[in-house]
Amino acid sequence: MSSVVMRQEACPATLFHTSPTYQMACRQLELVTEVTNIDPGIAQRLKVPKRSMVVAVPIRMDSGQTQVFIGYRVQHSLTSGPSKGGLRYAPNVDLGEVAALAMWMSWKCGLMNLPYGGAKGGIACDPALLSMGEKERLTRRFTEEVLSIIGPRVDVMAPDLGTDEQTMAWIYDTYSMKVGYACPEIVTGKPVELGGCVGRREATGRGVVFCIREALDELGIIPENATAVVQGFGNVGSVACEELHRLGVKVVAIGDRYGAIRNPRGIDIPALIQYVNSPGNVLHTVQGFPEAEEMDPAELLTTPCTVLVPAAVERVITEANAARLRCRILAEGANGPTTPEADAILAHSDIFVIPDILCNAGGVTVSYFEWVQDLQQFMWGEEQVIAQLKKLMRSAFQRVRLEAKRRNISNRLAALSLGVMKVANEKARRGLFP
Repeated sequence: MSSVVMRQEACPATLFHTSPTYQMACRQLELVTEVTNIDPGIAQRLKVPKRSMVVAVPIRMDSGQTQVFIGYRVQHSLTSGPSKGGLRYAPNVDLGEVAALAMWMSWKCGLMNLPYGGAKGGIACDPALLSMGEKERLTRRFTEEVLSIIGPRVDVMAPDLGTDEQTMAWIYDTYSMKVGYACPEIVTGKPVELGGCVGRREATGRGVVFCIREALDELGIIPENATAVVQGFGNVGSVACEELHRLGVKVVAIGDRYGAIRNPRGIDIPALIQYVNSPGNVLHTVQGFPEAEEMDPAELLTTPCTVLVPAAVERVITEANAARLRCRILAEGANGPTTPEADAILAHSDIFVIPDILCNAGGVTVSYFEWVQDLQQFMWGEEQVIAQLKKLMRSAFQRVRLEAKRRNISNRLAALSLGVMKVANEKARRGLFP
């Protein structure tokens, strides 16, 4: 009986502790504590988010009926500065997933040396089934419901899965109407004409490819001799494909939520983007692209390639398929695409893993640039944004590789250790109030 009590005290039960995604994030944190000298009390504080809010979001649908959606906002840490993180609209989003994503964001900001803690938000809905008016009412009502815990020095939202620049514009306007003045620094990833940063939309995908280029150089692989497979063709995946194509890498297979396509000779990425964005393509899917053949989406991740880019959702590389991956580089454009069980399998392979908190950190990095510009009311040019992003991504990549080699640990554990220890050290310096 006493051992059960002690275990509960060491790891408090939460509303999201049964979530597989949250358990995965906690397991990664535990692995860091095993190879670092992190204080046990601070480790326990890092395992539990600082603040979690669940809200009902009732809106009037176009039909005239009222529908209630459930929204979430989790702030994992406020130690390093305001919390920072995206807002996603997805059918299966839940509190555990949002809590895990907030935790990963804390480590990501720590790794990139950004003055933020991690946060994440979500609304359980399918944005593809909502009209523009319904999405606007949903976004504005959600903003109203979480108004008490957001602010430019408290919590700054950004786009994520299922949201975009327009979503951020609605949040910006709603918040500004409440405080009585224009406050562009309340969100990042908004339209450029409203104080957004040029290059923010492309930042995550660009950052992924900056990391891929570093890995190719380290492995002595010429980009023109490399092939790539990309899972996901949203904001991250499509930009990653564009940048890989520009680099000379042949993209041979791409998948999205509706299907997958392949062309061993290389997919014409500019033509595919034009096809996906064409007015007749209502679902904006890669499926049906005439210059490639359909393939089984289940085979996408195991397609032979130089670079595999999972850029969709979490937990897609598992114990069941990890041993069948046939890539040389795994570049994690998505958050948490690889489970700890899969990691253990990959550790015994020759696959070079670029972990998510490093690989997809370009988005939050340029969000930081945007936030700084809005606070100062001094905007940068695109050349400066891209140059600074490349500089910070390359620096972080090199620090992760140095840590991995110095301590003979995996790239993921090295990246997590650097991110976690930055937050832990700041907590130690600030102490525990009261």
